Amino acid sequence: MLTVLLILIPFIAGLIAFGLKGSGPKVLGMISSLATVVIAIGAWGRFGTAPDSLNFVANWIPQLGSQFRVGLDGMGVMLCLLTAIAFLLVFITIYNRNYERSNSFYGLMLLSQAGLMGVFTAFDALQFYIFWELALIPVYFLCSLWGGEKRIAVTFKFFIYTFLGSLLMLVGIIYLYFQTPDHSFSWASFTSMHLNPEDQKWLFWLFFVAFAIKMPVFPFHTWQPDTYEQSPTPVTMILSGVMVKMGLFAVLRWLLPVIPQGAAMWSDVAIVLCIIGIIYASCIAMVQNDLKRLIAYSSIAHIGLMCAAIFANNEQSLQGVMIQMFNHGINIIGLWIIVEIIQQRLGVKNLDQMGGMAQKAPRMAIFLVIISLANIGLPLTNGFIGEFLMFSGLFQYNHWFMAFAGLGIILAAVYTLGMIQKIIFGQGNTLTDTTTDLQPGETLALSLVVIMILVLGVYPKPMLDLVSSTSEVVNKLF
Repeated sequence: MLTVLLILIPFIAGLIAFGLKGSGPKVLGMISSLATVVIAIGAWGRFGTAPDSLNFVANWIPQLGSQFRVGLDGMGVMLCLLTAIAFLLVFITIYNRNYERSNSFYGLMLLSQAGLMGVFTAFDALQFYIFWELALIPVYFLCSLWGGEKRIAVTFKFFIYTFLGSLLMLVGIIYLYFQTPDHSFSWASFTSMHLNPEDQKWLFWLFFVAFAIKMPVFPFHTWQPDTYEQSPTPVTMILSGVMVKMGLFAVLRWLLPVIPQGAAMWSDVAIVLCIIGIIYASCIAMVQNDLKRLIAYSSIAHIGLMCAAIFANNEQSLQGVMIQMFNHGINIIGLWIIVEIIQQRLGVKNLDQMGGMAQKAPRMAIFLVIISLANIGLPLTNGFIGEFLMFSGLFQYNHWFMAFAGLGIILAAVYTLGMIQKIIFGQGNTLTDTTTDLQPGETLALSLVVIMILVLGVYPKPMLDLVSSTSEVVNKLF
């Protein structure tokens, strides 16, 4: 039942939030997110002692061979924990912010959380598709109602990209359903059928394009920087910290185990696309003046490395990807929290309008330095172990792929250190001279992020143990 509660609590809370007024929605959002974190931690503990108790099956649409089938393996536990922590951090950060139609804002955020939990727990393909859409639809409304000046055009572009990707995935799911001996949507039926290599050649692209759009991977990335820039920052935190992991998760859960020969045939092409994206996005990030777009392009580069490591086809790289999904989510949310604080204080996003903030906001400056260095994989921070394992796996697969992907580390250091210098060092100006340091809620959220960065950087073993069994299963099936 713990797995079902991870979906039900935010879903019911989201529906209730639409009917509340005043501070009710934000209080409910905080209570719901705290409860979800507690249940996710409980699921982690139960996974170590009684993993079968995290599986739940009920009749849903028996005429179509579809059941409500949820469960948690190590990767699922980790991503559900990330989702729970992410929403808690967001709600802590924005607790003192006031939004128009706050009941709708919090209601849509919670419904999106329910959809994400459903994606990470689904072991039925039709159910997975429905939750995939449930996670995305609230984001369309959040972006279009609370976004920036160009939100309508940007949201339309985001909708077209994701709709086309979802359509391709649905076609692939339906085709696979008719190939299963028992006409079932269950993950077990999908992974046990024997597809001929010719079918797997084109089926790979139906699923890969859908998932590559969501990550995003070059050349399917063009929706992302505009969406991150125009979305309200709390929504951007969820998009960047959690939703992009839907694509990586889907490759690991539904692409590699179901279409292994197709993935093997096209793995070099996929890795090349990822490496192009790493270098391309990093170079654009280096010349960005808009802080939100800089972080957006840096995210493309980081996700590109994770996707490339998936197709390296060895257990070490898969373990690195899984632990990095969690660590990148924590780090990037920390950066977005600081972006939200700067926007609230200064009302600007351009780096050339900042400077000297270490003098007026020293606590924020310290948090920015720690989180930024973790984001580029400094040893003894949480970003290091995942990147080390991914590069090690890529090196085993192909030395040249690892060398070119490694350029992203160098470029990341350049644009990250440049960002730090422009924000906190140098002379202040009329904007930064009047800024204030962190409020208690902001300090709490960033402190939680930094604690996770340092603890998982010094002692990553719990996370490695959590995902080891899943990486072994995926590696065997691939």
